[in-house]
Amino acid sequence: MTENKRRLLRVRKSKDARFKRDGAGKKAKLADSWRRPRGLHNKQRKHKKAKGRHPGPGYGSPLAVRGMHPCGLFEIRVFNVGGLDDADPTIHAIRIAGSVGNKKREQIQIEAEKRGLRILNYKDASFKEYEPTEEAPEEDEETPEEDEETPEEDEETPEEDEETPEEDEETPEEDEETPEEEEEAPEEDEETPEEKEEDEE
Repeated sequence: MTENKRRLLRVRKSKDARFKRDGAGKKAKLADSWRRPRGLHNKQRKHKKAKGRHPGPGYGSPLAVRGMHPCGLFEIRVFNVGGLDDADPTIHAIRIAGSVGNKKREQIQIEAEKRGLRILNYKDASFKEYEPTEEAPEEDEETPEEDEETPEEDEETPEEDEETPEEDEETPEEDEETPEEEEEAPEEDEETPEEKEEDEE
């Protein structure tokens, strides 16, 4: 980039200005985008200083650097490898369109580097192979969980064993009922001597 071109770019930057329509700060529905004032008594139309800047020829960029990228090259938008044929490395810089996929982007970037063209929106589009090694530990982590479930099933077995003694305890209760029936039997035998006394009388 020549010194004269750098100077013109600095001039262009110094002339940078934003032009806002009249009343943009008064109503929310009015955007900042420029609209020429048409009112008969409009102060902005009369170029009053407090009412904002009014576009004019003096704000224009120098013709030599008009539309130029700050790097000092004119920008060209590229959609495929064929779009690089019209690009000159000394004058143009390329910008790959946003609708281009990674596969075609990689082809364009490789071809542009061979031709010495500058890419304004370079991005790493190389294909990365899928590495399943990261998921392997997760599968190993699941295995101990299954092992943890096994002791729980083992814990249920003693509970069943505990129920068995309860059933065994019920058996002696039935055995206790048997002596009671035996005690009732002698009562019937005691009545027998009384009957004998009555018979003797």
